[in-house]
Amino acid sequence: MSRICIYPRVTSMGGVGSFRLKFADGLAARGVEVSYDLDDPHLDAVLVLAGTRNLAGLWRAKRRGVPIIQRLDGINWIQRKRWMGIRYHARAEYGNAVLAFIRRFLADRIIYQSEFTQRWWDDWYSRTRVPYRIVHNAVDLGVYSPDGPGEPPADRCRLLVVEGSLAGGLDLGLTWAVRLTEALSARFDAELVVVGNVDKRKQADWESRSRVPVAFLGVVPRERIPEIDRSAHLFFSAEVNPSCPNAVIEALACGLPVVSFDTGALAELVPDGAGRVVPYGGDPWKLDPPDIPALARAATEILSDLPRFRAGARAHAEASLGLDEMVDRYLDFFEVPYVA
Repeated sequence: MSRICIYPRVTSMGGVGSFRLKFADGLAARGVEVSYDLDDPHLDAVLVLAGTRNLAGLWRAKRRGVPIIQRLDGINWIQRKRWMGIRYHARAEYGNAVLAFIRRFLADRIIYQSEFTQRWWDDWYSRTRVPYRIVHNAVDLGVYSPDGPGEPPADRCRLLVVEGSLAGGLDLGLTWAVRLTEALSARFDAELVVVGNVDKRKQADWESRSRVPVAFLGVVPRERIPEIDRSAHLFFSAEVNPSCPNAVIEALACGLPVVSFDTGALAELVPDGAGRVVPYGGDPWKLDPPDIPALARAATEILSDLPRFRAGARAHAEASLGLDEMVDRYLDFFEVPYVA
């Protein structure tokens, strides 16, 4: 029986922690054992999910001939454009340095979460000579589905934002979401629902001065996300230059169309039939003000033909974003035996 070490054992509610749980379940379903010990003598491969201080452990595994496969997200960069505090800045730059070290000196193969991510790393840290593969994130299509509790309101248009954090210097996307909802209110009764960590002071500020209703749900258990997705008409991706946002994939799987600016990997994830991706209207790397009117026009187009876009979002998820296909692509790249 094959055995793969997933390292480090990230326990966060979303993002990497959510991926680890889904991937471990997928391995178990294929008869592949999961380990979290780099010194396990029976490893067939190590999948590095995030930065780690235990570089010595990775080196020992590599010296034993265990292939090191690194899964790479995007690069921390907002701290270079907006002051986020010395602690955030130091952690972000340290994280970049660790990931870049693993990529250059320890990884035998690399999985990038999107074509955008691969180009980004090559541009900022130069190309590597090791083999790589691009594999988008994915979801359990049975859990994230149009079927189940949750229904959008019949008397108003509900725009949804789901992000892990919109606090501190990461709140620009929240500003755009409010502006988009206000633009839509010229034609629809519109409201905004926000899931994720938001500074209390910023939350109170938006609640008091926004021209549309804004509901902040805070950080919610991941089990609630499918129902929340099904209760909205439209999803707005608020992150600038996202690598491969899980929240977008979850929305599509639930039949929730996505509207966004064309930054990061969003054009790879949202084809025309599943939503709309519009030009940013400036330089997103400089955090220029975006083209909100263009975004509002795209959102209006979706809302005017919602059943077609809902069906298109789900169809795209079924064709390209299923968990089983993702796990199989990872294991094929690992070149370890498993039960197909």
